[in-house]
Amino acid sequence: MTDQAVDTDGVRLSQDPAEESGFLGRTRELKELRADIERAGLDTLSGRKAPRARVLLIAGRPGSGRTALAEELAAQVVDAYPDGVLRARLSEPDGTRVPVERLARDLLTGLDRTAPPGADEDDLTEALRAALADRRVLLLLDAVADAEQVDALLPDTPDCLAVAVAEGPLTGIADVRPCTLGGLDTKSAVELLSRYTGSVRITVDPRAAEQLVELCQAQPAALTLAGGWLAARPQAAVADLAKHLHAEAEEGSALDRVFRLVHASLPGTAARMLRLLSLAPAGLVDPHTASALAGCSVNGARTTLDDFVALGLLRAADSPLPEYEVPGCLHERLTRLARKHERPGELQLARARMLERTVRLLQSCRAVTETDSPQAREKLLATPRDLRFPHPRAAADWLRARRPALLAAARLAVADGELDTLARRLMSQLVRAMVAHFGTQAAAPDLYGVHRLVLDVAERRELPREKAAALLNLADLDARTGRTAEALVRYRAALDAGREANDPYATGRAMESVGGAHLELGDYDRAADWFGRALAQRLARDERADAARVYGRIATAHTYAGRYGEAVRSWRAAIAGYRRTGDVAAHARALSELARVQEYAGRPEESLQTCQEAVDWARRAEDDRLQAALHLRLADTLDRLGDPTAAGLQRSAAERMLREDPVDACEIRSAESED
Repeated sequence: MTDQAVDTDGVRLSQDPAEESGFLGRTRELKELRADIERAGLDTLSGRKAPRARVLLIAGRPGSGRTALAEELAAQVVDAYPDGVLRARLSEPDGTRVPVERLARDLLTGLDRTAPPGADEDDLTEALRAALADRRVLLLLDAVADAEQVDALLPDTPDCLAVAVAEGPLTGIADVRPCTLGGLDTKSAVELLSRYTGSVRITVDPRAAEQLVELCQAQPAALTLAGGWLAARPQAAVADLAKHLHAEAEEGSALDRVFRLVHASLPGTAARMLRLLSLAPAGLVDPHTASALAGCSVNGARTTLDDFVALGLLRAADSPLPEYEVPGCLHERLTRLARKHERPGELQLARARMLERTVRLLQSCRAVTETDSPQAREKLLATPRDLRFPHPRAAADWLRARRPALLAAARLAVADGELDTLARRLMSQLVRAMVAHFGTQAAAPDLYGVHRLVLDVAERRELPREKAAALLNLADLDARTGRTAEALVRYRAALDAGREANDPYATGRAMESVGGAHLELGDYDRAADWFGRALAQRLARDERADAARVYGRIATAHTYAGRYGEAVRSWRAAIAGYRRTGDVAAHARALSELARVQEYAGRPEESLQTCQEAVDWARRAEDDRLQAALHLRLADTLDRLGDPTAAGLQRSAAERMLREDPVDACEIRSAESED
C-alpha cells in the first residue's frame, strides 16, 4: 500500500516536500476565481463599491474537489492578505449546521482575541468584525450550510476576502457568482490515478485508464478511492477495476459505486471499524477512539487507520497526535452502512465504549497533574499503560489537540439522550482536566459551553441537584466577566433548584452568591440581607469557617453603605470565627480590613492598634505581601497622627519587603493608593 495521505474531498495529496505540488487540474476555475477577485464589486443598490468583503463561492457536491480548490486558491493569493488565512467549517460531518456563535468564537481565537464566556451571537460577530476591521485576511468558509452563516461572519471591510465552499448557491448575498465544479479534465484525472498505480499500469493500457476515469465521472473522491484500491493490489490491472465497476449496479453516484467496492473488499473486522468511524465526534479519529469503537487493541486500531489512509478512506489530520479525519463526502455513506450492518444495540454499545474510554483518558490526563498526592500517584500507576501520559506536558498537549473532538463528544452524548450517565461523567472529567491544565480563566469559554450541556441533561432528567450546580457554575462565569445581572438571574434559579433538591450546600452558596451579585450592582441593603440569610444557614449547620467568611462579606456590604459601626461589629465576629477555627491567614486579613474600617470611621488610634495586631498575625501566617501592605497603611496612619519618624520606619520596613518581592510591589502600592 502507498503511504500517501490523500484528501478524498479534493485532489490535493500530501506528499514529500521535495515532490511537485499535489494539486491537479482546475486551471480554468482558478483563472475565473482570480479574475473575480480583481473585478470591481459594486453594491447592487447604490452602484458604488461594496463596503463589505467580497465573497467568492465554490459550489459542488462533496467529493468534487471543492475544498481542495479553495485551499489552492488561498495558497495562490495569500500574499495579498498579509494577515493570513482564517478557516472555519460551517457544518458538522453529518451536515448539522454549526451555530454562528461557536464559529465566531473560534475565529476570534484564531485572531488571538478573546470574548467573554457566554457572550451571545450578536456580541461575538460584532467583536469579530471589529477584530477584522483593520486587517487584510482571507476567510475560508468550508461546508457552508446557508447564506445567513456567511453573512453573519462577513467582515465590514473590502480589504478582506471570503471564499465560501457550499453545495449550491448562496441566495441572499449580493454580488456572488458561483464557480460550479464538475469532474476533472481527463488528463488530470489520469494523472491522479497514476500517482497511486505508478505510470507503468497507465501506460500499458491508457484506454482502460480513460474508461476508469469515465466510470468515476472524473470525480476526485471516486478517483482517489479507485487509486487506493489499485495501489493495494500491485498485480491488478486498471482494466480489472473497470470491469468490477461495470459489474456494479447502476444505483447511486460514481462515488457510491467505488465506495461500495472498496468497502466490500475490506476484511470483515476492518470493514466494521470503518463503519463505526461514522460515530467519531466531529469526524476526528485517534487510535483510542477507533480501538474503543471496534473493541480492539490500540496498536491494532492504529495499523488499520493507517491502512485506511492509504486506501483514501481517511486522511491524516494536521495534528501533533496520531489523528485522522473522516472525509465529509464519506460520512453519510458510512452512517448508512453502519445502520445497515449493525444492530441499534451494537451501535449504542460502541458509543458507550467510546465515551467510557474518553472518560478514562480525561481522568488520567488530570491525574498526571496531581503527583504530589500519594493516592493520586497510586491511582495513576493502576491505570493501564495505554491510558497513561508520561508527564503533564504530554497530557496538556493531548487535551489541546483533542479539544474539538472532546467538546463534540460532549455535545453528541447530550444530544443522544440515551447515555446521560456517561455524558455527565464525561463532562465532569472534561471540566476538571481543563481547569487542571489551563486554569479556569483560560478555559472559561469552553467551560461555559460544557456547563450549559450539563444543565440540559439536568433539566431533561429532572435532577435538581445537578441543575443547581450547573446554574452556579454558569453564574460564576457570568459574574467573572462582568455580566452581573445575568449572573443574578442564574443564582436565583440555582437557589430554587437547591431548595427543590434539599441541598444545603447549593442553597447556602446560592444565597451568598445572590448577595455578592447585589453587592456588585451597588444594592448594599439587599446584599447585606442575602448575606445574612446565608449566615443563618451556616450557623444553623455549625459551619464555622464559612460563617466567618460570610460575616466578612456582611461587613463589606455595610462598609460600602457607610454603616461603619455595623461593619466593625461584623468584622469582629469574623475575627472571632477565624480565631476559633485556627485560620491564621484569614485572621490576619480580617484584622487588616477591620483596621481599614476604623480608619474610615475616623478612629485612627484604634485603627493603628488593630493594624499592628494584624502585622503580628500576618507574620505568623508568613504572608509577606500582607505585611508590606499593612506597614504602608501604618505609615499613612502615623503621618495623620503627626508622627513622621515612626511613619518613616514603617515605610522602610515595607520597602525592604517590596524589594524582596518586586512582582507584588506595584500591586500593593496601587491597592494602598486606592484606599
